[in-house]
Amino acid sequence: MPHPPRRRTILTAFAGTAGAAVACSPASSQGSPGPAPGTAVRTRTRTGPAAAATAAARRLLPRHWEQITFRTVAGEPGAGDTFRVSGKRGHVVVSGPTAAVQLTGLNHYLKHTAHASITWAGDQTDLPATLPAPGAPVTRRANVPHRFVLNDTNDGYTNAYADWQYWEHELDVLALHGYNEVLVYAGADAVYHRLFQEFGYGDEELRSWVPGPAHQPWWLLQNMSSFPHPVSRQLLAKRARLGRRIADRARELGMTPVLPGYFGTVPAGFADRNPGARTVPQGDWVGFTRPDWLDPRTDVFARVAAAFYRTQDELFGPSTLYKMDLLHEGGKPGDVPVGDAAKGVEKALQAAHQGAVWVILGWQHNPPKAITDAVDRSRMLVVDGLSDRFPTVTDRESDWGSTPYTFGSIWNFGGHTVLGANTPDWAELYEKWRTKDGSTLRGIALMPEAADNNPAAFTLFSELPWCDTELDGELDLKRWFDAWSVSRYGAADPHARAAWDVLRRTAYGTTRADKWAEGADGLFGARPGLAVTSAASWSPKALRYEAADFEPALDELLLVQRELRRSSAYRRDLLDVARQALSNRSRVLLPRIKSAYDEGDTARFDALTRTWLGLLDLLDRLVATDARHLLGRWVADARDWGADARERDQLAYDQLSLVTVWGTRAGADEGLKDYANREWAGLVGGLYRLRWKTYFTELRAALDEGRDPKNLKETDWFALEDRWARDPGRLAVRPTGDTYAIAKLVRDELAKSD
Repeated sequence: MPHPPRRRTILTAFAGTAGAAVACSPASSQGSPGPAPGTAVRTRTRTGPAAAATAAARRLLPRHWEQITFRTVAGEPGAGDTFRVSGKRGHVVVSGPTAAVQLTGLNHYLKHTAHASITWAGDQTDLPATLPAPGAPVTRRANVPHRFVLNDTNDGYTNAYADWQYWEHELDVLALHGYNEVLVYAGADAVYHRLFQEFGYGDEELRSWVPGPAHQPWWLLQNMSSFPHPVSRQLLAKRARLGRRIADRARELGMTPVLPGYFGTVPAGFADRNPGARTVPQGDWVGFTRPDWLDPRTDVFARVAAAFYRTQDELFGPSTLYKMDLLHEGGKPGDVPVGDAAKGVEKALQAAHQGAVWVILGWQHNPPKAITDAVDRSRMLVVDGLSDRFPTVTDRESDWGSTPYTFGSIWNFGGHTVLGANTPDWAELYEKWRTKDGSTLRGIALMPEAADNNPAAFTLFSELPWCDTELDGELDLKRWFDAWSVSRYGAADPHARAAWDVLRRTAYGTTRADKWAEGADGLFGARPGLAVTSAASWSPKALRYEAADFEPALDELLLVQRELRRSSAYRRDLLDVARQALSNRSRVLLPRIKSAYDEGDTARFDALTRTWLGLLDLLDRLVATDARHLLGRWVADARDWGADARERDQLAYDQLSLVTVWGTRAGADEGLKDYANREWAGLVGGLYRLRWKTYFTELRAALDEGRDPKNLKETDWFALEDRWARDPGRLAVRPTGDTYAIAKLVRDELAKSD
């Protein structure tokens, strides 16, 4: 093939893009004509949106980026973000107002023309040397202005110790998928540490008040503090530098870094050190003592807030969006009127950043009308975490007094590795809510508690704002998953299509009718018991589809033609499906073990518990084939941030405690234990196997001795778990084994244990 042409970075100055946006269907490619004759063109090679998009394309597509030309085009006043894709073979042209919008256009081309897939969980970029022609020009306009991504808990559950290499790629991928607002929490600890030294606190006591990075999200939500160890000055400085890089790169890509705002969290004893201050004790949160709340009506609050925003600006630069949740998950207003408190928080934000938007989470009963009635609603955005969770959620305009809000999804708690999402709700509700009379739906909010999972759900949800249902009709999930199977693996394959149709009808076919938005976690990760129904306290107690209906997806994926199996996208999907099939089997097998035990059938009990432990070992082998499923890698990331052996050990425990006991014994007993359970190598074969082996040994001894076994309360599971988290032994940091070969073993073993 001929050598690809050298690419050019061009900024084209013309106002607007004519023509209607194309439909979501990949079959639709009609778009607008090109710019009018005589349009002024000027070249810029080093700065600006086109240069930023080019740099990202070079990182994402190192063998093909030179064939892609980005053009920066000012949008029509009042119109939504718009991209346009045109060009010819070997020369793809993408235009848009920002780098992120331009990259979204590139992603549209990659999926629908080049049949490529770049997600936050596996890629397929086996492209021809010369990129195919885009065909007729395609124009797509976002139907909402706000495209928000990441959960408050993300920094903890995804990886509090991720480095710049991770974040650089993550931001590229988020921009590629159309997001323009990214929550940035890294480095917020440095803001608070510097802030309160102006209000009577010393360096050391503040570093003792700030939790370890893995637990900081809940401190920023005013739920806890001071766990598990004081943070070091070097750690604060490193996190501040990382946070600045993340915020600056987001800005460079044309995305808004959404920073934490100030709503009143203070260290203990604040009123004693600051005359005129008035604080309200916040009680407990799941076994932790909350930090005090500074009354936002006071002059002292105004001074603290002003200092907070000044310090934050110095460290990370300003923003236009600030995330704050008053009285999160049971916070107590005391005798402070909630509406007056909201006015104080809003006043302080506007004094520091006039015109800024207060972003607040729609969760449980928040925000109450007392807040939305008190503030300027045009300067508030509710990122709804319950859009696809409860069937009783039907009228957010009424719930929040017509405050602008986003359609949101939280498809996992704690970073569970469960596959699936309530995609039928997305297809049914998003467009219906967006277009109804009086709608104040102004965006989407993708907020799984941990990122980098469920790539099909990630892609589908991300496309909602870019669909044009007037041209294409309602979102057809069958057609969408068929097209996904092509772009995901690079070509049409009947077995890939069949596999994804099974997944569409099972893991991705659940709805909010049962009042859940996430799938049921597996029982291998539960504290042992013959009657346990979930590993996490606040997870579904039963599988939300039939396990037997899911397993054919594994058979079909294994039959995908050999040349389509080379990508990380295929390997990740195969691992996910095989892992989920094994995980689901735990819910089938445990009742059989209970039956054998209750009947005193020792031979059957021994056979079934051997099968259980064998499947658990097989699960550990399977997930060990993927770097992102290694507990050892996750812990090594934390250790890398330590300055000496002592700090490295502390940071490792910060990470490990989060996915095991979570925090203190009191917190574990309140329900936090195994909240963040996940099927990762080292965790499955380490703690989970240790617990079940210990439990089965006790049950077998009880059968032999004709006595009742020790129950869960008599066994100090917390002591065992915490001891393991402090010394888990050697954990692998590199993947081992072949995913395909072990997935075949999974299929065979599941067939044996039917």
